Amino acid sequence: MELGKQIKKYRGELGLSQEMLAEKIYVSRQTVSNWENDKNYPDINSLLRLSEVFQVSVDILIKGDVEKMEEEIRQEDRQQFERDSNIFAALMLADLLTPVPLLHYLGNMGIVMWAAMFGVTGWFALRVEQKKKAFDIQTYKEIVAFTQGEGLDEIAKAKEEGKRPYQKILMAAAVGLITLAVSVLMIWILRV
Repeated sequence: MELGKQIKKYRGELGLSQEMLAEKIYVSRQTVSNWENDKNYPDINSLLRLSEVFQVSVDILIKGDVEKMEEEIRQEDRQQFERDSNIFAALMLADLLTPVPLLHYLGNMGIVMWAAMFGVTGWFALRVEQKKKAFDIQTYKEIVAFTQGEGLDEIAKAKEEGKRPYQKILMAAAVGLITLAVSVLMIWILRV
């Protein structure tokens, strides 16, 4: 983190030893050493005292850390979104391909298993949709840019927002057609 470097820099500028700084902010010399070596992080009271001693705002003192933490959070969000999307896609595929075999080989128990899997798929779908809404990503282009850690410029974003209503209609039609095809296939297999 950057805070350790900042503490060391400002301490050096004031000509303070770790022990002298520790006395001014009511902590041990070892605590100051740990902060400077990024072994731990000062609490809010210590941050306020450090900013008073160094005569800089807390924001300036921790600015590099805040930016780094925000990037780590964005990276975690992208990874979680990608993981949830992949799980949802795999479950959706399984939901499409497994009802007939499960019914054929396991009877009613197969239908119960399929219904449980369908419920889990729905739960992951809700998680993915919540993330899409939170990050304001709906279209394929927006999702790809988000997962790559990039953003769209204002013009591209406006174009993508204009596509959203049409894509929702097309998505609903595609899901309807797939459902119809799977239903017809199931009826045909059960008759044979």
